[in-house]
Amino acid sequence: MYKFFKILSLIIFYFLSCNSFVFSSEEKIKIGLLVPLTGDDKEIGQQIIKSTRIALKDINSNKLEIYPKDTGSDPNKTIKSAIDLKNNGIKIVIGPVFFKNLNYLKELQDITFVSLTNKTLDLPNNIISSGVNATSQLNTIKKFIELNKLNKTIFLTPKLDYENEIKRAVSQSKIKIYKNYVYDTEPTKLTAQIEKITNYKRRKQNLLDEIKRVEDSDLADKEKQLEKLKKKYTIGNVNFDSIIIPDFDESLKSVVTSFLYTDVSPKKKFFITFNQWFDESLLNEKNIQPIYYPSINKKNLENFKEKFYNEFNEYPNYLSLLSYDLVGLIYYLSLNENLTDLSKLFKKKNSFKGKIGIFEIKNNKIYHRLNLYEIKDGKLKEIF
Repeated sequence: MYKFFKILSLIIFYFLSCNSFVFSSEEKIKIGLLVPLTGDDKEIGQQIIKSTRIALKDINSNKLEIYPKDTGSDPNKTIKSAIDLKNNGIKIVIGPVFFKNLNYLKELQDITFVSLTNKTLDLPNNIISSGVNATSQLNTIKKFIELNKLNKTIFLTPKLDYENEIKRAVSQSKIKIYKNYVYDTEPTKLTAQIEKITNYKRRKQNLLDEIKRVEDSDLADKEKQLEKLKKKYTIGNVNFDSIIIPDFDESLKSVVTSFLYTDVSPKKKFFITFNQWFDESLLNEKNIQPIYYPSINKKNLENFKEKFYNEFNEYPNYLSLLSYDLVGLIYYLSLNENLTDLSKLFKKKNSFKGKIGIFEIKNNKIYHRLNLYEIKDGKLKEIF
């Protein structure tokens, strides 16, 4: 069936070279900004504000105004700030940053909030999730699996607060999974679970049995065979060709190390994880390489970091790049649409190109078309 697909393509530099846009009225384009400006997360909020300042400078239009308000990473403060924005006639807001701050915003149905959260479950209909969500990542991983003709992928989900989010993403992406497992992140329980998944005890016993068989045999090359066997850890293969582990930081390393302990190596099976935001510590962990993950376009990120550093003498967090793009997205949409109707555009199927990569907008969600990266021999390589 033919589906209408409208492409909204934005390259920020385009705005710098073209200033001939026609507006239907003299009304200012007012964008609210709900970010933490006090409390433990204030540094995140301050960097997001700085990124919107860069976006305003690049867009170079006197029609655009940003109104920052503090959330203090507190839902009660967030709703008070949101009401202040409403009283200023603002219809669209970038933020809040964190999912917990969305609690009361459904009360303000005449405002559309483009939140930076990557969670998509149980969102009110006036909240747009714009973070790099699990479905976006699995869509990219699915492409990688198909390119490598992998057909026995097991999926390991940590028993954490985003377990249901991942289950939904698996369903939405329609990724082909051979077996699903939910694992406990507590180290001793984790090791026992990985042993069971890899049938480690049976494979270990296979080795011991084979050693005994050779020892009791009259083989001419008995000593040579025994020498080879004693260099092994197990005998027998596992019934999968790839593993998806949606985990991060030390917990991810712990899971992969548990597989190594059971004699399942990334050199023999594909180990795939979720967006690691180019965590440099993974480059030093050569024993868990190669490992693969989806992420935003690294080259675009590096260019933005350089621009940000030149402007403010500091490097930005990843949310800064996302908020920079969101200013551009809202501005672009507003050129041909009244801001009061922008919420309708987020329900349609559209695409938008920003610094972070390509956004795909559908049913109040923003999905990201991501790149796929490999870490191997201490180096990062873009696969596609």
